[in-house]
Amino acid sequence: MSKQIKLAAQTRSGAGRTSVKKLRAAGKVPAVIYGATTSSANLQISAREINEVLSHATGEQMLVELEIHDGSKTTSTLALIQEVQHHPVRSIVLHVDFHAVSADEKLHAHVTVDVVGEAVGVKTYGGRLELMLHDIEVECLPKDLPEIIKLNVAHLNVGDAIHLRDVELPAGVAFRGDGDLTVLRIAASTTGTEEVAVEGPSQPEVIREKKVVDAEKN
Repeated sequence: MSKQIKLAAQTRSGAGRTSVKKLRAAGKVPAVIYGATTSSANLQISAREINEVLSHATGEQMLVELEIHDGSKTTSTLALIQEVQHHPVRSIVLHVDFHAVSADEKLHAHVTVDVVGEAVGVKTYGGRLELMLHDIEVECLPKDLPEIIKLNVAHLNVGDAIHLRDVELPAGVAFRGDGDLTVLRIAASTTGTEEVAVEGPSQPEVIREKKVVDAEKN
């Protein structure tokens, strides 16, 4: 189960570049919360706190208990960190989207894949591991959301693969998508393979029509 962390937030009324610039200068990050049964609202959160939360996360989609302060009123909402926008150059958080969820309703989330062990096909036979899916979309109740999905590859040989249908998920968790999708595979290594030129039939000589020069003088 994913760790549930408390995170404080405050409602905000300002919008636009100037307002956001002042917000970030004060060490805050603009955010928004939405959901099927929750009215959308603009929020602000501490840059230090959200960076601390994300630094200990295996993926950016994680559950938090969001304590929203609106003047003298405080409400607690279970929310999924849906999306985090980062600065393209500096490693700072620019914006966070929260999706409010209900404890008794199933949610959809992407859970990071963690490869465990060294495949025999890699260790002994020189193959290479190719990870096709870095995360898996799952459906479950918030209480059952796994923090990470571990895949043991020690028994895999060259040519073997793990498909979505082969992944063992915790009780109450189901994958979403085509079960035939390849999560990872052990491919044969191409290192040191010599390219052999295959001699084919000789190409016929191309005879180009010569340009006839009329040398006749008038």
